[in-house]
Amino acid sequence: MSGEKMYILALDQGTTSSRAVIFDREINKVISCQEEFTQIYPKPGWVEHDPNELFQCQLNVMKKAIEDSKVDPLKIAALGITNQRETVVLWDKLTGEPVYNAIVWQCRRTADLAEDLVRQGKSQLIQDKTGLLPDAYFSGTKIKWILDNVSGVRERAEKGEILAGTIDTWLIWKLSGGKAHVTDYTNASRTMLFNIFTLKWDDELLELLNIPKCILPEVKDSSGIYANTSKDVCGLEIPIASAIGDQQAALFGQGCFLPGEAKVTYGTGCFLLMNTGKLAFKSKHRLITTIAIGLDGGVDYALEGSVFVGGAIVKWLRDELKIISSAHECDKKAESVLDSDGVVIVPAFTGLGAPYWDAYARGAILGLTRGVNDSHICRAALESIAYQVKDEIECMKDDSEINSCCLKVDGGVSVSDVMVQFQADILNSKVVRPVNIETTVTGAAFLAGLAVGFWRSKDDILSHWQVEKEFEPTFDEGKINKLYSKWKSAVDRVRSWESE
Repeated sequence: MSGEKMYILALDQGTTSSRAVIFDREINKVISCQEEFTQIYPKPGWVEHDPNELFQCQLNVMKKAIEDSKVDPLKIAALGITNQRETVVLWDKLTGEPVYNAIVWQCRRTADLAEDLVRQGKSQLIQDKTGLLPDAYFSGTKIKWILDNVSGVRERAEKGEILAGTIDTWLIWKLSGGKAHVTDYTNASRTMLFNIFTLKWDDELLELLNIPKCILPEVKDSSGIYANTSKDVCGLEIPIASAIGDQQAALFGQGCFLPGEAKVTYGTGCFLLMNTGKLAFKSKHRLITTIAIGLDGGVDYALEGSVFVGGAIVKWLRDELKIISSAHECDKKAESVLDSDGVVIVPAFTGLGAPYWDAYARGAILGLTRGVNDSHICRAALESIAYQVKDEIECMKDDSEINSCCLKVDGGVSVSDVMVQFQADILNSKVVRPVNIETTVTGAAFLAGLAVGFWRSKDDILSHWQVEKEFEPTFDEGKINKLYSKWKSAVDRVRSWESE
């Protein structure tokens, strides 16, 4: 049948590049196209993107994917979007022109604003409503900065002439030719302006940051038809049928639909999310309580933790220590020895996150003897990633009293068998790696497909999720305790190294 819908188009708008992937019904990747865009650093600690370049880049790869794959556009059932989460854009409602560059999630220019909120005693209020802690990382202070620092924007915003949004909102608005100003629950939950319990923009928080509600988008489910793409803009008209923040997309793409199911994305850092279902647990360890997904008018929650240095330690071995030439070589060296020979690396290059929260910790290699060689160092480096993930999981267990039965892994470092096996060993839990480790864009595709009936249900989706390898734990409890105790001891030695 010529009119039969056979494909889903998914856009993955990341921090350094935009990607478009076309999937078939069996979630096989028909084509993937990627293009980098410019990183703008106006001052130390400031990070920006040109919103027009970002959109054009995303449009380019979308058109290229369709053209190069020779897929008939009429056979594409829907388009899904996943995106870098906390980055914000403000633009003119009539012209569609941005009033300033997008302020990126990494940007620290609003650190003083966030610290002011802490000094005002607003941390508890913000955490109780949003699940977040006051930080420049989140969108609210970025929006306030643009309103306060770009001439005339605040006045125009108050008149309803300005629109604001995270990157999903900007893309949907542009792709639809200005027909839809929307976001989803997951992206809204990262703004520090959205009450994750009432599921509404919070008037008290908006007043606190002096942000007019009228500039903010309508908040909807992560799966649903928001608008059609504009033929004038995109060259085709298809339903825009999902929007979801990148880490939540990976959670859904991993099929973590039940409370206790967790995924970790091993990238430069590591992002760990555990589905907690209808219960939102407040963390005693300063983890983030966030919305995991918005479906059928309701939400599921998650606990989220971040490891600052994950795969970045492999790059450090390659670029700074120069003991390897590739990530693959790191694996080979690590596999050539039985263990790290007592070496523990604490990669606290920029401090430590949960549960330590020590900005003054610094990295160290401990346990060196004359017999230690580069293979032991490589193994200890990979093990440091697994130890940090265990720290986060222990926090989650303590916060939620939910024991995760297994951990699903994705991201670049997940291809390392030796690292993932050690992860299973130190957790004393099964770790599962799917065939498709690009779970972020897959999650967006799944949600778009659900919205238009391309896939019927979560069970239908799970039938397309395939395990590549399962890693079963091999350590006894005594060995786990001994190794983890040594890790904790190593961490203690680097705490407050760079004191104020």
